[in-house]
Amino acid sequence: MTTVHAAPAPPVQRRTPALPTAEQVVLLQSVRSYPAVSLLMNTTLSAALSGAEAVRLNQLLAQATRRLRAEGPGDDPDAALTNLQRLVDAAVGGPTSAALALYAGPHTAIALRLPVEVRERVVVDPTFATRDLVRSLHRTPRHAVLVLSSREARLFEGAGDQLRPARTSSFPLRDTRQRQHDGGRPDRDDKDTAAFFRTVDRALATYLRLHPAPLVLAGSKRALATFTGLSTNLSRLAGLIPVNLSTEPLSVLADRIRPVLERYLLSRQQEALALLDKQVGARRAVSGMADAWLAARTEGPEMLAVEQGLFYPARVSDDGTLLMPATDVEHPEVIDDAVDELIELVLERGGWVALVDDGLLATHGGVALTLRSGS
Repeated sequence: MTTVHAAPAPPVQRRTPALPTAEQVVLLQSVRSYPAVSLLMNTTLSAALSGAEAVRLNQLLAQATRRLRAEGPGDDPDAALTNLQRLVDAAVGGPTSAALALYAGPHTAIALRLPVEVRERVVVDPTFATRDLVRSLHRTPRHAVLVLSSREARLFEGAGDQLRPARTSSFPLRDTRQRQHDGGRPDRDDKDTAAFFRTVDRALATYLRLHPAPLVLAGSKRALATFTGLSTNLSRLAGLIPVNLSTEPLSVLADRIRPVLERYLLSRQQEALALLDKQVGARRAVSGMADAWLAARTEGPEMLAVEQGLFYPARVSDDGTLLMPATDVEHPEVIDDAVDELIELVLERGGWVALVDDGLLATHGGVALTLRSGS
């Protein structure tokens, strides 16, 4: 019988800045109270904002202040401005990434650093502008990384360039069983390894049921071949990374994961476009912002495909069903970007979102929504 023990987890190099988490995105999307101020600005990777970036950030703060003063009282705008000022002050001295996203309301103050560039803007609406957060999660989704050798299995949670031990007591796993050659040397055969990997696969199944995520496998070519030959948990396999675990540190492994995930996301983009073509043929898809907005509210949204560069300022009818494009973005009645609102609505109603390259949905006006069967 194979004996398996939990082994101490090795230290993992952490990098700053951290990416937004799915929990933070859900929290921000749940806010429905005016004013919700979103400030988004591009930055360069550094230990702190440059002087020019700090000036630009304060200019955006001044723009937010002006808009709040002009758009009406709402729910304690002074408290929202106080929270935004605190976020700006903290951001000036903090580490940077590709972009900075500040979210402030009377009862909210969250600063996030994003791995993707944004369209710089200030949004003052009853909801926060979270589309760039969703885009960040899509570009660098949370993923599970199983690192294998014939004797040990370690499981990590990945987010962007960070790896940390998975939040589970089932890993790390270590097989302590050894067979002996006649000469007294410890040995293992393929049956030992396969038995150990079946134990690993059962533990992996439990983890993925609770924390569904794309899976990356890393290890020797022999270990990867053996595990993929017997695992029942490869439905969301993002890729394999052959690696010499005795010479390659985890920090280097994290760098090698990025192109694997990019290829996986490209396949998801292709999957979304294939689904769209299928549902268009079955007359279970709508195109354009106005029709997608109405269908997302009145029917069963399945998948929303949106071009990454699409922005759509709009007015909404009193009953919330009709969407009309607008050019006067700073008017209090105008939603700065209805794409954000549409993404949140589809996710809230159980659909999934695919952010695709610009131009791929040109015949659909940049956005299309597929509908579940029976809706």
